[in-house]
Amino acid sequence: MATNNSEAQGSSAPVKPALRKPVFTKVDNLKPGTTGLTLVAKVLSSEIVLQKGRAVSPNLRNVRIAECLVGDETGTILFTARNDQVDLMKPGAGVIIRNGKIDMFKGSMRLAVDRWGRIEVTDPVTFEVKEDNNLSLVEYELVSVAE
Repeated sequence: MATNNSEAQGSSAPVKPALRKPVFTKVDNLKPGTTGLTLVAKVLSSEIVLQKGRAVSPNLRNVRIAECLVGDETGTILFTARNDQVDLMKPGAGVIIRNGKIDMFKGSMRLAVDRWGRIEVTDPVTFEVKEDNNLSLVEYELVSVAE
């Protein structure tokens, strides 16, 4: 009598690891080089800084980059929105940034979301943004330490 192979071995189906609950962080806890960030923020402003595409040349891909000032009750930071993300970052909107990372641009921090992360527009936020603590205005310098 032939038995089904999976029955003979028991249920050896691959078990997916349980998804971790996101750990929400605040803007004032952001540090250079950190990744995997999840935070709730309010979009204060959005300004397109680069727009290339089919209007310029039919051979180019559409590329849009906007710098958006986002913040929470602890501070603000510049967020670099790319392509479809630009449409989500409307001033006054509440957003959840998932799997964000800190990029360094000209010595200052920028929050960004690459293809592994996502931005979700959420209900309007209830907190008051602390606008006098802009982390993107802090300049960092890479220092080599001799061992």
